Amino acid sequence: MKHQLIGIVGATGTGKSALSLDLAERLVAAGRPAEIVNADAMQLYRGMDIGTAKLDVSERRGVPHHMLDVLDVIDEATVARYQREARAVIDDLNERGVLPILVGGSGLYVSSVIYDFRFPGTDARLRAELEAELERKGPGELHRRLAEIDPVAAGRIGASNGRRLVRALEVVAITGEPHAASLPDRPVSWRPSTMIGLSSPRETLVPRLDARVDRMWCDGLVDEVERLLPAGIERGVTASRAIGYAQALGQLHGELTEREAIEHTRQLTRRYARRQVSWFARYEDVTWIDADAPDRIERAVDVLVTD
Repeated sequence: MKHQLIGIVGATGTGKSALSLDLAERLVAAGRPAEIVNADAMQLYRGMDIGTAKLDVSERRGVPHHMLDVLDVIDEATVARYQREARAVIDDLNERGVLPILVGGSGLYVSSVIYDFRFPGTDARLRAELEAELERKGPGELHRRLAEIDPVAAGRIGASNGRRLVRALEVVAITGEPHAASLPDRPVSWRPSTMIGLSSPRETLVPRLDARVDRMWCDGLVDEVERLLPAGIERGVTASRAIGYAQALGQLHGELTEREAIEHTRQLTRRYARRQVSWFARYEDVTWIDADAPDRIERAVDVLVTD
Protein backbone atom coordinates (compact mmCIF):
# COMPACT_ATOMS: atom_id res chain seq x y z
CA MET A 1 0.00 0.00 0.00
CA LYS A 2 1.40 3.37 -1.04
CA HIS A 3 -0.74 5.47 1.26
CA GLN A 4 0.55 6.87 4.55
CA LEU A 5 -2.88 7.92 5.72
CA ILE A 6 -6.47 6.69 5.39
CA GLY A 7 -9.42 9.04 5.72
CA ILE A 8 -12.98 7.94 6.49
CA VAL A 9 -15.52 10.70 5.94
CA GLY A 10 -19.22 11.23 5.58
CA ALA A 11 -22.23 12.76 7.25
CA THR A 12 -23.18 12.30 10.87
CA GLY A 13 -24.90 8.96 11.46
CA THR A 14 -23.35 7.02 8.57
CA GLY A 15 -21.25 4.71 10.77
CA LYS A 16 -17.76 6.13 10.31
CA SER A 17 -16.55 5.03 13.75
CA ALA A 18 -17.72 1.45 13.29
CA LEU A 19 -16.10 1.18 9.86
CA SER A 20 -12.84 2.63 11.17
CA LEU A 21 -12.71 -0.02 13.90
CA ASP A 22 -13.52 -2.82 11.44
CA LEU A 23 -10.84 -1.58 9.08
CA ALA A 24 -8.24 -1.21 11.83
CA GLU A 25 -8.89 -4.78 12.96
CA ARG A 26 -8.56 -6.08 9.39
CA LEU A 27 -5.27 -4.24 8.91
CA VAL A 28 -3.84 -5.49 12.20
CA ALA A 29 -4.87 -9.05 11.34
CA ALA A 30 -3.02 -8.63 8.02
CA GLY A 31 0.13 -7.55 9.83
CA ARG A 32 -0.25 -3.79 9.32
CA PRO A 33 -0.66 -1.90 12.61
CA ALA A 34 -3.31 0.81 12.42
CA GLU A 35 -4.58 3.42 14.86
CA ILE A 36 -7.39 5.98 14.73
CA VAL A 37 -7.06 9.77 14.71
CA ASN A 38 -10.21 11.73 15.56
CA ALA A 39 -11.34 14.50 13.20
CA ASP A 40 -14.58 15.44 14.95
CA ALA A 41 -14.17 18.93 16.40
CA MET A 42 -16.50 18.38 19.37
CA GLN A 43 -14.93 15.04 20.35
CA LEU A 44 -11.80 16.99 21.20
CA TYR A 45 -13.52 18.05 24.42
CA ARG A 46 -13.28 16.19 27.72
CA GLY A 47 -16.66 15.35 29.14
CA MET A 48 -18.60 15.95 25.93
CA ASP A 49 -19.41 12.33 25.23
CA ILE A 50 -23.13 11.68 24.81
CA GLY A 51 -23.85 14.57 22.47
CA THR A 52 -20.84 13.79 20.26
CA ALA A 53 -21.41 10.01 20.10
CA LYS A 54 -17.88 9.53 21.40
CA LEU A 55 -16.96 5.88 21.78
CA ASP A 56 -16.26 4.79 25.34
CA VAL A 57 -12.84 3.22 25.88
CA SER A 58 -14.59 -0.14 26.30
CA GLU A 59 -16.10 0.23 22.82
CA ARG A 60 -12.81 0.89 21.02
CA ARG A 61 -11.90 -2.81 20.69
CA GLY A 62 -8.39 -2.18 21.94
CA VAL A 63 -7.58 0.07 18.98
CA PRO A 64 -5.63 3.17 20.12
CA HIS A 65 -7.43 6.47 19.47
CA HIS A 66 -5.77 9.88 19.23
CA MET A 67 -7.04 13.49 19.41
CA LEU A 68 -9.87 12.65 21.79
CA ASP A 69 -10.37 14.49 25.09
CA VAL A 70 -7.54 16.95 24.49
CA LEU A 71 -9.41 20.18 25.33
CA ASP A 72 -11.29 21.51 28.33
CA VAL A 73 -14.74 22.92 27.63
CA ILE A 74 -13.51 26.48 28.26
CA ASP A 75 -10.85 26.11 25.53
CA GLU A 76 -11.50 27.38 22.02
CA ALA A 77 -11.11 24.73 19.35
CA THR A 78 -9.27 26.10 16.32
CA VAL A 79 -8.57 24.27 13.12
CA ALA A 80 -5.02 25.68 12.97
CA ARG A 81 -4.19 24.15 16.35
CA TYR A 82 -5.90 20.91 15.40
CA GLN A 83 -3.96 20.71 12.15
CA ARG A 84 -0.65 21.13 13.95
CA GLU A 85 -1.38 18.58 16.67
CA ALA A 86 -3.08 15.98 14.47
CA ARG A 87 -0.26 16.08 11.93
CA ALA A 88 2.27 15.60 14.72
CA VAL A 89 0.38 12.47 15.80
CA ILE A 90 0.26 11.20 12.21
CA ASP A 91 3.98 11.84 11.69
CA ASP A 92 4.73 9.87 14.85
CA LEU A 93 2.52 6.96 13.75
CA ASN A 94 4.12 6.86 10.31
CA GLU A 95 7.58 6.84 11.86
CA ARG A 96 6.58 3.87 13.99
CA GLY A 97 5.20 1.97 11.01
CA VAL A 98 1.58 2.47 12.07
CA LEU A 99 -1.06 3.42 9.51
CA PRO A 100 -3.22 6.35 10.74
CA ILE A 101 -6.96 6.24 10.05
CA LEU A 102 -8.36 9.77 10.18
CA VAL A 103 -12.06 9.61 11.06
CA GLY A 104 -14.61 12.38 11.38
CA GLY A 105 -17.29 14.54 9.88
CA SER A 106 -15.84 18.00 10.59
CA GLY A 107 -15.02 18.88 7.00
CA LEU A 108 -12.56 21.69 7.61
CA TYR A 109 -10.70 19.65 10.23
CA VAL A 110 -10.37 16.69 7.87
CA SER A 111 -9.26 18.95 5.04
CA SER A 112 -6.70 20.70 7.23
CA VAL A 113 -4.88 17.40 7.65
CA ILE A 114 -5.43 15.76 4.29
CA TYR A 115 -4.56 18.81 2.21
CA ASP A 116 -1.84 21.43 2.32
CA PHE A 117 -4.00 24.18 3.78
CA ARG A 118 -2.38 27.28 5.29
CA PHE A 119 -4.18 29.21 8.00
CA PRO A 120 -3.58 32.94 8.55
CA GLY A 121 -2.92 34.24 12.05
CA THR A 122 -5.40 35.94 14.32
CA ASP A 123 -6.01 39.44 15.66
CA ALA A 124 -7.36 39.32 19.21
CA ARG A 125 -8.87 42.80 19.11
CA LEU A 126 -10.55 42.29 15.75
CA ARG A 127 -11.81 38.87 16.82
CA ALA A 128 -13.34 40.35 19.98
CA GLU A 129 -15.10 43.04 17.95
CA LEU A 130 -16.53 40.47 15.54
CA GLU A 131 -17.60 38.19 18.39
CA ALA A 132 -19.39 41.12 20.04
CA GLU A 133 -21.11 41.95 16.76
CA LEU A 134 -22.19 38.32 16.41
CA GLU A 135 -23.66 38.48 19.91
CA ARG A 136 -25.54 41.71 19.17
CA LYS A 137 -26.75 41.11 15.63
CA GLY A 138 -26.67 37.36 15.12
CA PRO A 139 -25.01 35.33 12.34
CA GLY A 140 -27.36 36.56 9.61
CA GLU A 141 -25.84 40.03 9.56
CA LEU A 142 -22.28 38.66 9.48
CA HIS A 143 -23.25 36.34 6.65
CA ARG A 144 -24.62 39.24 4.63
CA ARG A 145 -21.38 41.15 5.14
CA LEU A 146 -19.27 38.18 4.12
CA ALA A 147 -21.44 37.54 1.05
CA GLU A 148 -20.65 41.05 -0.20
CA ILE A 149 -16.87 40.64 0.02
CA ASP A 150 -16.39 36.87 -0.33
CA PRO A 151 -19.47 35.14 -1.77
CA VAL A 152 -17.63 31.83 -2.20
CA ALA A 153 -16.78 31.60 1.50
CA ALA A 154 -20.28 32.76 2.45
CA GLY A 155 -21.77 29.98 0.35
CA ARG A 156 -19.52 27.38 1.91
CA ILE A 157 -20.13 28.43 5.49
CA GLY A 158 -23.86 29.17 5.41
CA ALA A 159 -25.85 31.70 7.39
CA SER A 160 -26.01 29.95 10.77
CA ASN A 161 -22.40 29.10 11.65
CA GLY A 162 -21.51 32.25 13.58
CA ARG A 163 -18.08 31.14 14.69
CA ARG A 164 -16.87 30.33 11.17
CA LEU A 165 -18.37 33.57 9.85
CA VAL A 166 -16.37 35.49 12.45
CA ARG A 167 -13.20 33.69 11.40
CA ALA A 168 -13.83 34.29 7.70
CA LEU A 169 -14.34 38.02 8.23
CA GLU A 170 -11.23 38.13 10.40
CA VAL A 171 -9.13 36.43 7.69
CA VAL A 172 -10.40 38.81 5.02
CA ALA A 173 -9.56 41.82 7.21
CA ILE A 174 -6.07 40.52 8.08
CA THR A 175 -4.98 39.29 4.65
CA GLY A 176 -6.94 41.56 2.34
CA GLU A 177 -7.82 38.46 0.36
CA PRO A 178 -10.94 36.28 0.22
CA HIS A 179 -11.11 33.68 2.97
CA ALA A 180 -11.76 31.11 0.24
CA ALA A 181 -8.24 31.76 -1.08
CA SER A 182 -6.79 29.86 1.88
CA LEU A 183 -9.15 26.93 1.21
CA PRO A 184 -8.66 26.18 -2.49
CA ASP A 185 -11.06 23.90 -4.36
CA ARG A 186 -8.17 21.82 -5.73
CA PRO A 187 -5.63 21.69 -2.90
CA VAL A 188 -2.40 19.73 -2.90
CA SER A 189 -2.31 16.60 -0.73
CA TRP A 190 -0.19 16.76 2.41
CA ARG A 191 0.59 13.01 2.42
CA PRO A 192 -0.17 10.11 0.08
CA SER A 193 -3.63 9.13 1.30
CA THR A 194 -6.69 7.08 0.49
CA MET A 195 -10.13 8.53 1.16
CA ILE A 196 -13.22 6.42 1.82
CA GLY A 197 -16.63 8.03 2.15
CA LEU A 198 -19.83 6.61 3.60
CA SER A 199 -23.07 7.78 2.00
CA SER A 200 -26.71 7.26 2.85
CA PRO A 201 -29.87 8.42 1.03
CA ARG A 202 -31.50 11.35 2.81
CA GLU A 203 -34.73 9.43 3.27
CA THR A 204 -32.75 6.85 5.24
CA LEU A 205 -30.42 9.25 7.02
CA VAL A 206 -32.95 11.75 8.39
CA PRO A 207 -34.95 9.26 10.52
CA ARG A 208 -31.65 7.88 11.78
CA LEU A 209 -30.48 11.34 12.77
CA ASP A 210 -33.77 12.12 14.52
CA ALA A 211 -33.55 8.85 16.45
CA ARG A 212 -29.96 9.66 17.37
CA VAL A 213 -31.02 12.98 18.88
CA ASP A 214 -33.77 11.25 20.85
CA ARG A 215 -31.20 8.78 22.23
CA MET A 216 -28.95 11.66 23.32
CA TRP A 217 -31.70 12.92 25.61
CA CYS A 218 -32.61 9.40 26.79
CA ASP A 219 -28.95 8.66 27.52
CA GLY A 220 -28.65 11.73 29.75
CA LEU A 221 -27.32 14.61 27.65
CA VAL A 222 -28.93 17.21 29.91
CA ASP A 223 -27.31 15.61 32.96
CA GLU A 224 -23.98 15.56 31.14
CA VAL A 225 -24.26 19.27 30.39
CA GLU A 226 -25.23 20.00 33.97
CA ARG A 227 -22.08 18.20 35.15
CA LEU A 228 -20.05 20.41 32.80
CA LEU A 229 -21.38 23.65 34.26
CA PRO A 230 -18.73 23.81 37.02
CA ALA A 231 -16.07 23.15 34.35
CA GLY A 232 -17.18 26.31 32.56
CA ILE A 233 -19.02 25.05 29.47
CA GLU A 234 -21.11 28.24 29.36
CA ARG A 235 -17.91 30.27 29.01
CA GLY A 236 -16.57 28.08 26.23
CA VAL A 237 -16.67 29.87 22.89
CA THR A 238 -16.89 26.60 20.97
CA ALA A 239 -18.26 24.03 23.39
CA SER A 240 -21.26 26.08 24.48
CA ARG A 241 -22.44 26.39 20.86
CA ALA A 242 -22.15 22.72 19.94
CA ILE A 243 -25.29 21.18 18.50
CA GLY A 244 -27.25 19.58 21.31
CA TYR A 245 -25.19 21.20 24.05
CA ALA A 246 -26.50 24.70 23.37
CA GLN A 247 -30.06 23.35 23.38
CA ALA A 248 -29.50 21.35 26.58
CA LEU A 249 -28.17 24.53 28.20
CA GLY A 250 -31.32 26.31 27.05
CA GLN A 251 -33.41 23.58 28.64
CA LEU A 252 -31.49 23.77 31.91
CA HIS A 253 -32.03 27.53 32.06
CA GLY A 254 -35.74 27.22 31.31
CA GLU A 255 -35.40 28.94 27.94
CA LEU A 256 -36.55 25.82 26.07
CA THR A 257 -38.84 22.97 26.97
CA GLU A 258 -37.46 19.47 26.50
CA ARG A 259 -39.56 19.02 23.40
CA GLU A 260 -38.32 22.32 21.95
CA ALA A 261 -34.70 21.49 22.76
CA ILE A 262 -34.97 18.11 21.06
CA GLU A 263 -36.73 19.46 17.97
CA HIS A 264 -34.26 22.32 17.60
CA THR A 265 -31.37 19.85 17.86
CA ARG A 266 -32.98 17.63 15.26
CA GLN A 267 -33.29 20.53 12.82
CA LEU A 268 -29.69 21.66 13.35
CA THR A 269 -28.40 18.10 13.01
CA ARG A 270 -30.20 17.63 9.69
CA ARG A 271 -28.84 20.95 8.45
CA TYR A 272 -25.32 20.03 9.57
CA ALA A 273 -25.55 16.69 7.77
CA ARG A 274 -26.50 18.53 4.55
CA ARG A 275 -23.43 20.75 4.91
CA GLN A 276 -21.24 17.70 5.50
CA VAL A 277 -22.53 16.03 2.36
CA SER A 278 -21.87 19.20 0.35
CA TRP A 279 -18.38 19.62 1.80
CA PHE A 280 -17.18 16.09 1.13
CA ALA A 281 -18.84 15.99 -2.29
CA ARG A 282 -16.12 18.42 -3.42
CA TYR A 283 -13.43 15.82 -2.73
CA GLU A 284 -12.45 14.31 -6.06
CA ASP A 285 -10.44 11.44 -4.59
CA VAL A 286 -13.06 9.80 -2.35
CA THR A 287 -14.34 6.29 -3.01
CA TRP A 288 -17.95 6.26 -1.83
CA ILE A 289 -19.52 3.23 -0.20
CA ASP A 290 -23.16 2.72 0.78
CA ALA A 291 -23.28 3.13 4.56
CA ASP A 292 -25.76 0.25 4.84
CA ALA A 293 -24.04 -2.15 2.44
CA PRO A 294 -23.59 -5.52 4.20
CA ASP A 295 -20.16 -5.90 2.58
CA ARG A 296 -18.95 -2.37 3.24
CA ILE A 297 -15.83 -3.51 5.12
CA GLU A 298 -14.88 -5.77 2.21
CA ARG A 299 -15.36 -2.85 -0.17
CA ALA A 300 -13.21 -0.64 2.02
CA VAL A 301 -10.44 -3.24 2.13
CA ASP A 302 -10.64 -3.57 -1.66
CA VAL A 303 -10.11 0.18 -1.98
CA LEU A 304 -6.91 -0.04 0.03
CA VAL A 305 -5.61 -3.06 -1.85
CA THR A 306 -6.19 -1.52 -5.27
CA ASP A 307 -5.07 2.01 -4.37
